[in-house]
Amino acid sequence: MPHKTRSWWGWGNEEDAVTGAERQDLTSRVAAVFADADLSVHNAPRIGWFQVPESRVAPPAGLASIASCDTRDRLAHSHGQSFRDVVRALLGRLDHVPDLVVRPRTEAEVVDVLDWCSDARIAVVPFGGGSSVVGGVEPRVGPAYAGAVSLDLTAMNKVLEVDRLSRAALVQAGVFGPHLEEQLKGFGLTLRFFPQSFEFSTLGGWLATRAGGHYATLLTHIDDVAESMRVVTPEGISESWRLPASGAGPSHDRLFLGSEGTLGVITQAWVRLQDRPRWRAAASVGFANYEAGVSAVRAIAQSGLNPANCRLLDPMEAFINAGSATAVLVLGFESADHPLTAWMERALELCRDHGGTLQEPPRYTKTAGQVARSGPSDVWRSAFLRMPYRRDALAAQSMIVETFETACTWDRFNDLRAAVHTAAEDALRQVGVRGVVTCRFTHVYPDGPAPYFGIYAAGRWGHTVEQWDQIKSAVSEALSVTGATITHHHAVGRDHRRWYDQQRSDLFAHALQASKSVLDPAGILNPGVVIDPAPFE
Repeated sequence: MPHKTRSWWGWGNEEDAVTGAERQDLTSRVAAVFADADLSVHNAPRIGWFQVPESRVAPPAGLASIASCDTRDRLAHSHGQSFRDVVRALLGRLDHVPDLVVRPRTEAEVVDVLDWCSDARIAVVPFGGGSSVVGGVEPRVGPAYAGAVSLDLTAMNKVLEVDRLSRAALVQAGVFGPHLEEQLKGFGLTLRFFPQSFEFSTLGGWLATRAGGHYATLLTHIDDVAESMRVVTPEGISESWRLPASGAGPSHDRLFLGSEGTLGVITQAWVRLQDRPRWRAAASVGFANYEAGVSAVRAIAQSGLNPANCRLLDPMEAFINAGSATAVLVLGFESADHPLTAWMERALELCRDHGGTLQEPPRYTKTAGQVARSGPSDVWRSAFLRMPYRRDALAAQSMIVETFETACTWDRFNDLRAAVHTAAEDALRQVGVRGVVTCRFTHVYPDGPAPYFGIYAAGRWGHTVEQWDQIKSAVSEALSVTGATITHHHAVGRDHRRWYDQQRSDLFAHALQASKSVLDPAGILNPGVVIDPAPFE
C-alpha cells in the first residue's frame, strides 16, 4: 500500500479527506436540509502557528532514544477523535499537550517508563491508535503532576505466536487492525474484529476500552475473543492463563478489560481466531413503518439465527447516509463452514411478518472477491467507512455532528428513543440551532438493542464546542435517567465520567479505587479516566 500521512488534527489519513466532488455532494445534501446554514470551509492552522510550551520533563538517558518532543508529534497526541477534539484543533485550542511522546519497543521499556514516571510523579496516558472519542487519551491531568507522557505502544506490533490447533494467537498490543489481519492471513485465520476505527486503532486500545466490533450478534465485543492478557502495572506484571473458560473466582482479565489504562498497560494478549469466512449472504429490507422494523429486528435477535449484520436505520439516518426514503434493515450472514440460504430465508420471513419488503433479491456469495458492491447494503457500508471523514468535513463547515451509542432492554427502547429526541430537540432550541436526530442499531441482543443516535445541526463557527457540550450533556442525562448505559462500546474516558459514576454503585467504585491504589499507588496512570487516584499525600 502507498504510504499515507496521518492527520494530526482529524480522522485518518490526509490523503483520504473529503474533497472535490464528494465534498460538493455532501455540502449540497446538508444544504437541502439546512437551507440557512453557513457552510463556509475553515481549515486547520499550520503546525507552526501553535505556541507549544517546552517540555517540563526530560527522560532518563536509558529512555531518551524512544522519547519524542517533536511539536507535530506532541500535538497529534494531545487529543482523540471526538467532535469536540476535532473542532478544538481546527480552532487552535489544544490546551493539554503531552510533554513527551514515548514509544517503547519492548515490555522491559514499558516497565522502565512506569518506574521513572512513578518516581517523578509524571502522568502516563496510554495512547494506542488515538481514536478515542470520549477524551480517553487527552492528557488533562491537572497541576498535581510534574508533567504528562503519552505512551504510544505502536512499535510493539507483532504476532508473536499462532496456535493453529486451538485457533488462537499471541499478539502485541500496539498492532493496528490491518497489520494484525495481514499477519494472520498466511495461516488462513482472522480475528474478524472490525470496529469503525479498525484502520486506526490497536488491539490494546480495543481491550482497554472494551471495544465493539462489526458483528451485530454473538461476538460483539473484544471481551468475547480475549483468551488471556498480560498487563504491566507500576507494581508488577499480571498475566492470566490461556483457557477456553474458567470458573475459578473473579476473572483476571475482567479487571483490566475496559480499565482504559488506569490500572495497567496491556502489552500483549492471546486472542481467539476464526477460519476466514467463505460464504456470505446479504440483503436490504425496507420498512414503511419504523416501529415495525424494530419488531422485526427483535424477532431476528430472539430467533437464534445470529446474523453477522443486523443494522436498522431509521428514515432520517437512511436518507442521510444511504439515500433511502424509508427505514432500512441491512442484514447479513457469514460462515466459514456452510452456505447460508436457509438462515437468510428465515430472517427475511420474519421481516415479511412485520411488513418488510426486499429492496432487491438477497445476494449469496462464496468468496469475498465475488461480492458485488452495488446494492443498498453496500451503499451503507461505503458510507459507514467514510462517516468519520465526513464528520470532520462538516465540523469544518460549522456543523455539529455527534453520536450517542447506548444499550437498553427491549421494553425500554421506545421510552429511551422518545427521551433522547426530546432532550436533543430541547438542547438544540436552547443553543439556538436547527438540527435533526437519527437512530440506527449497531448491535442487537435477545434482551435488547444497542441504539446509536446521531445529531446533525447547523452551528455557529467559533461556538460549536460549547453548543456540543450542552447537547452532549442533555442527551447523556436522558440516557442515564431512562436506565440506558452511557456507553455500549465507546468507553468512559473523561467525557462520560459524570454519567458512568451515576451508573455504577458506590461500593463498586470504592473497590475499583482500592484496586488502583494497589496496582498504581503513585496514581500516575491516566488520571481522571474511569476512577480517580487516591489523593496525593
